[in-house]
Amino acid sequence: MLIDIGVNLSNSRFDSDRQEVLERARDAGVDKLILTGTSVDESEAVVQLCGQLGERFPEMLYATAGIHPHDAKSLNGESIGILRSLAKNPCVVAIGEMGLDFNRNFSTPEQQEKAFEAQLELAAELQLPVFLHERDAADRQLQILRTYRDHLVDAVTHCFTGSREALYGYLDMDMHIGITGWVCDDRRGTELQGLVANIPLQRLMVETDAPYLLPKTLPEPPKGKRNEPAYLPWVISKIAEIRKESAEQLAQQTRANSLRFFRLD
Repeated sequence: MLIDIGVNLSNSRFDSDRQEVLERARDAGVDKLILTGTSVDESEAVVQLCGQLGERFPEMLYATAGIHPHDAKSLNGESIGILRSLAKNPCVVAIGEMGLDFNRNFSTPEQQEKAFEAQLELAAELQLPVFLHERDAADRQLQILRTYRDHLVDAVTHCFTGSREALYGYLDMDMHIGITGWVCDDRRGTELQGLVANIPLQRLMVETDAPYLLPKTLPEPPKGKRNEPAYLPWVISKIAEIRKESAEQLAQQTRANSLRFFRLD
């Protein structure tokens, strides 16, 4: 059985068939999903989804609560209080998606850093793991994380696509690494393919980041090219191929890592 640590299930592309998506995930051997909160509103939405769908899919759905760097400009005096309140819900297992994204700068670097540090402080206060995002900002993100790392219980850099230096920077701080279908892309994912074997097995977790990052290795891409948790086994297969490990062993270890990281065991 697999755990998908990053699913944007509140995305409108799932509005017409969320229950079917979860049924297909379960049929594919994905029995736990961490739904990603990317803003105050989306964090509230994923917590609501856990409640609404939890009766039909018991012990399957969990959530993060946080503010993505793209949305950092929305941070106001009430934001952290709302996230703190959401975190009291038993389904919330991490603070995030948080971090820095200097690739598009939908929020200014100053706004991003302010939101990032506020959420790191909240995670330290609540002793919840952090769910990190980072694009083209590794040096600054690592610098900030070094200040807080001793106060954080755990951290995962989700959807890692960075450099060798960034990877070892995160690993040196005893952080986990989340790998998506990006690794299945022989054009964009070649650098990641060269790094995946360097991630200690006990620090590795897997995710789809659905509906994004559909694995390129699927024999028949779905209509609309929407990714979903049922395709997580393709990510496992590609990583296993690169690492020259069995897919079964990889599935078992990433599951154990995720259970431990999110305190689901």
